[in-house]
Amino acid sequence: MTTDLWGDLPAPGGDAQRVDALRAQLHEHAHRYYVLDEPTIPDAEYDRLFRELHALEAAHPELLTVDSPTQRVGGKPLGQFASVRHTVPMLSIRTETDTESTGAQNFDARVRKELGLTAADPPVEYVAELKFDGLAMSLRYEHGVLVQAATRGDGEVGEDVTQNIRTINQIPLKLPGRSAGPPQARPAPLGGILRQAQDDRDSEVGSVGAIFPPAVMEVRGEVYMRRADFEALNEKQRELIAQGAKGEKTFVNPRNAAAGGVRQLDPAIAARRRLSFFAYGIGDITPPEEGGPVFENHLQLLLTLKSWGFPVAAKTALARGATELIAFHQTIGKTRDALPYDIDGVVYKVNSLALQKKLGFVTREPRWAVAHKYPAQEQLTTVLAIDVQVGRTGKLTPVAKLAPVFVGGVTVTNATLHNEDEARRKDVRVGDTVIVRRAGDVIPEIVGVVPPSGRPEPVEGSALAEGPGQAQPGRGLQFTMPRQCPVCGSDAVRLEGEADYRCTGGLFCAAQRKEAILHYAHRRAVEVDGLGDKLVEQLVDANVIRTLPDLYKLGLTALASLDRMAEKSAKNLLDALEKSKQTTLPRFIFGLGIRHVGEATAKELARHFGKLDAVMEASEAQLLAVRDVGPIVARSIRTFFDQPHNREVVEQLRACGVTWQEGEPAAVAPQPLSGKTFVITGTLPTLSRDEAKDRVEAAGGKVAGSVSKKTDYVVAGAEAGSKLLKAQELGIAVIDEDALLALLG
Repeated sequence: MTTDLWGDLPAPGGDAQRVDALRAQLHEHAHRYYVLDEPTIPDAEYDRLFRELHALEAAHPELLTVDSPTQRVGGKPLGQFASVRHTVPMLSIRTETDTESTGAQNFDARVRKELGLTAADPPVEYVAELKFDGLAMSLRYEHGVLVQAATRGDGEVGEDVTQNIRTINQIPLKLPGRSAGPPQARPAPLGGILRQAQDDRDSEVGSVGAIFPPAVMEVRGEVYMRRADFEALNEKQRELIAQGAKGEKTFVNPRNAAAGGVRQLDPAIAARRRLSFFAYGIGDITPPEEGGPVFENHLQLLLTLKSWGFPVAAKTALARGATELIAFHQTIGKTRDALPYDIDGVVYKVNSLALQKKLGFVTREPRWAVAHKYPAQEQLTTVLAIDVQVGRTGKLTPVAKLAPVFVGGVTVTNATLHNEDEARRKDVRVGDTVIVRRAGDVIPEIVGVVPPSGRPEPVEGSALAEGPGQAQPGRGLQFTMPRQCPVCGSDAVRLEGEADYRCTGGLFCAAQRKEAILHYAHRRAVEVDGLGDKLVEQLVDANVIRTLPDLYKLGLTALASLDRMAEKSAKNLLDALEKSKQTTLPRFIFGLGIRHVGEATAKELARHFGKLDAVMEASEAQLLAVRDVGPIVARSIRTFFDQPHNREVVEQLRACGVTWQEGEPAAVAPQPLSGKTFVITGTLPTLSRDEAKDRVEAAGGKVAGSVSKKTDYVVAGAEAGSKLLKAQELGIAVIDEDALLALLG
């Protein structure tokens, strides 16, 4: 039996029927996941269905079709893009640069004048939409199947980018048809302002779900990149640059990244950009006399596109007259920064298609539509200084101090430069004129330097091609990261393969104080019950705690005087601190917060050396002898204990009474699970997951968070989920708690 959205149905007889059923299910699940954001099955189940379809298509190539979900990323890299002549030109619309309410008033006045309306006539009805900051795209469907995707180009001729557009999961490869059986995409539920617009028009629009896609249709829309995907892409690019990858760069803004993704000759690279799409209109379409749909207005067209499975922005509204256009512009402007994607304005379109036809075009721009802009999200300003900030985890970040500039709706005075490599790549220096970008909640950043007028570009080998720290004529020094923490003076180091410098002062550095205390008090570390984020913030901000050992010097009076801290709560915390003094060596090592030293590594260090002093004095070569400790971890441990501040904090904690049992190195202790990897899922009868993990690791085993081919055993309890299914698919041994205890001996 196969479980799908339409109930428990027996798999149809024959591979061809099964392939059709799988495609229908996968299309539906993808639509719900990527367009509606309402997934109905776990990712693991989707992956299982996808693998089954892929296997059937591989076994029966004759069943493979271009609309199959397996063809999202397919095809060899192209040598170049073919040209596409648009059957219906992709024209641009006029931009209203007046960002005030008068911009909407002027448009409405022009429309009313062209229509010959007087003050006594009712207001014109418009559809107000978002103006996405992306790349215009035309999607051509024939008999419900995506056959071509083309860029706008010059409006008459664009480029064929079909292979890359197939990688966008929001774009349907096949549209719903009239055939019986499970639908490829049911009429989509509406949301937000668009839902209200539908409610307002129900009596006039009718049931859009009854309209089926025509034989030929071009859907027009915008390819864009969500802000979160853009930030993740740039973070990955910075990592590649730090690792010495050739030809890599960060991207200036989401639009550039999206446009670059669409124009990749290799569709596999385009797929990694995680592009998105919104539909907002149509181009060529089968005429009504040949069986095509009849639309009375633009809103009906949008609702129909949504019912066919296309993503349509929910923040779309009906607006009657200039007053409601102004309200829409202002409402979106106030919430613009909260959107998950960039917009640079809104678009107003006359709703009635009959009126659109009457208004016509002027110089290839429609009279019935206009783009009403917002203030720019990029501006020019001057770099006054470059400071270095120290984060909660010790990361050093160069920050440009700027002459105040209004950008993206706020006044910006600081902009991140991310790290030394990025600052040097952009060549940002004090005194430079720079382009600053701010979009949404993204931290403002400098995206480029404006060369001074007449300044020659530096040529390698010339006097202008300087080394680190040298100056160019008329410019400041090139930025260099300090080698000491600007907060505590500890060494700032950059480990091999990393982009960031970090302060090694850990337990001593004031900038890292809160993070160090929270980590030390974590339940898997020394564990101080009741010491949470808000309380730590109070204690540190009030200077009650300056270093980690100050925790054990707290008194009842000092604690009870804090806001929202009753005497009983204060006493409970003191009791928890007293209890935490009796810990274990692995927990204490983990609690110190040494970079790259997690629970498992802390346990291996304690097991291998037996005593804390032996760990503190171990050379890098001796540390490398510990299981699972490589060069980066060994260097991090050695660097931590080379700092006198950190050693002093350890000694003060000992003086405060923090103790643990030490012993001889346990290299000869029984390790029955050595070299074995376990995954624990579900609820075990007597052991908690933490207890089971501790016992496996104590016996030399490793506990992983996900199932892979490298997993040796999956320990499954009650209500085990997708991990159990994956183990069964991969043929990995599944055991219960009793079998685990037997392995532990």
